[in-house]
Amino acid sequence: MNYKLNDVALIVGGTSGLGKQTAKILLDLGLNVVITGRCKQKGKNASEELGATFCQMDVGNYQSVKNCFETAGNNHLTLRIMVNCAGFSPAKRIISKGQAHDAKLFTEVINTNLLGALYCASLAAALIAKNDPIGPDQERGIIINTSSTAAFDGQVGQVAYAASKGGINAMTLPMARDLASHGIRVCTIAPGLFDTPLVSALDRKIKKSVQDQIPFPRRFGTPDEFARTVKHIVENTMLNGEIIRLDGGLRMSAN
Repeated sequence: MNYKLNDVALIVGGTSGLGKQTAKILLDLGLNVVITGRCKQKGKNASEELGATFCQMDVGNYQSVKNCFETAGNNHLTLRIMVNCAGFSPAKRIISKGQAHDAKLFTEVINTNLLGALYCASLAAALIAKNDPIGPDQERGIIINTSSTAAFDGQVGQVAYAASKGGINAMTLPMARDLASHGIRVCTIAPGLFDTPLVSALDRKIKKSVQDQIPFPRRFGTPDEFARTVKHIVENTMLNGEIIRLDGGLRMSAN
């Protein structure tokens, strides 16, 4: 698809890891790229490195998300692609040391990972729906959310995280159906463990345990492999309403 000079891709959580590499690949397609994140300094550094525009955003705060999307739609820019890579993964059992799951933590995970994804998708869709259609299929734009293999194979301590990512999976098809009449596609990528700052912080034994469960290739994914999957979704119009597992065949055990 031939994008115009004013066409924009907005990468939520684009200041590091999967989102940052996705921004690089979409810049190579000739798109203007806006990256978002909570840390202003981190965003400034990433935007200067990439040649992208940074917008500070708290994905769990609707007004903050709305402000960023309004910025992306200003100055005669046209939002064509939204990729949501934001989220976090705390570990907390449903009962820990005799205590029930922390309700505040569960709410924070749902607000950030699930409600944040909904805020981003709905606000992106409202902007994309105003676009002139392009290409032979008369497409207006694409929304790509990020789930996780934990949505299918949640491990011990992942009740909140698995619930949030399972919600993203469940939204994918109805969201695609809702937006079909507007010429907007929706897909979700469900990665396994990828070599990102989030994963690097995990305990070495945990990382080794998960890596040993990956059939092939027996390693963590790279941000470039995630970003190239985004690129393929963007370029392949027949991909719609799909949840794509990107995990080397990983099916995680209970522990």
